[in-house]
Amino acid sequence: MTAPVALTCGEPAGIGPEVAAGAWRALGSEVPFFFIGDPGHLPTDTPVAEIAAPAEAAAAAERGVPVLPLAFPGTRTPGAPDPAQAQGVIEAIARGVDLVQSGAAAALCTAPIHKKALADGAGFAYPGHTEYLAALAGVERVAMMLAGPHLRVVPATIHIPLSAVPRALSRDHLRETLRITHAALVRDFALAAPRIAVAGLNPHAGEGGRMGREEIEVIAPVLEELRADGMTLSGPHSADTMFHDAARARYDAAVAMYHDQALIPVKTLDFDRGVNVTLGLPFVRTSPDHGTALDIAGRGMARPDSLIEALRLAARMATARRQ
Repeated sequence: MTAPVALTCGEPAGIGPEVAAGAWRALGSEVPFFFIGDPGHLPTDTPVAEIAAPAEAAAAAERGVPVLPLAFPGTRTPGAPDPAQAQGVIEAIARGVDLVQSGAAAALCTAPIHKKALADGAGFAYPGHTEYLAALAGVERVAMMLAGPHLRVVPATIHIPLSAVPRALSRDHLRETLRITHAALVRDFALAAPRIAVAGLNPHAGEGGRMGREEIEVIAPVLEELRADGMTLSGPHSADTMFHDAARARYDAAVAMYHDQALIPVKTLDFDRGVNVTLGLPFVRTSPDHGTALDIAGRGMARPDSLIEALRLAARMATARRQ
């Protein structure tokens, strides 16, 4: 029997418990998964099936949301993170990693965390989920992919000021991002010879150096080097012509140079079904492409679409990796 996907609880005061319940209702047995967290945090109208081990998740899903229980102090107050619960959120992530690395879980899907709440309540020193997962896995370099029904895109630089991007965009950094992306497309997306389109940094991809020289001095030399290694790479392209229908048909994934250059097209094409994927880990990790949404937590407004897609993609990637 295929192992289920582990879903960590994320911030209890956010929409994580609500979208987990919605995902269970939508998926049924299509994608077996189990929730790591406090059963009492799930919506009161949601049936819960506590399990002792991940192997019980598929059968338990017939009765309710399969939950591998992790007790939290206090109760859940939607919209108001409790610092006393921060350590439990961190423990849920660590437990999920242990289970996926042992093979008890096929993949890891993470509900959104509230970074300030974790820092305030537990001294969480990592910038976010991704960095903590990389540390737990002992990996130095990872890459973030945003995957939707119509586009996969990887930003070479992520959560830094736009003014810092040119300094961060070194040949070594871009080369490693492209290698991680290529390897993941082969291993986790079952693409034997992936086609990757690469954006320029500047308007019109620098227009021959008139609008910037990063394309000439950094991007193009890296592409030339990796093409010689056998990768199918195109670019550097002007980013404003890369994401229309005809352009997207010519590649399997795009690598952008900075955060918004990557995320705007994904969220414009399909805002509710984007999935955050961490590339370069020794296990599959996905996450819904939204935050904790404290402002709507507990109000019955949260849509589970992105989490549903994240669970489905985690299962598909795990299958591809096994094969």
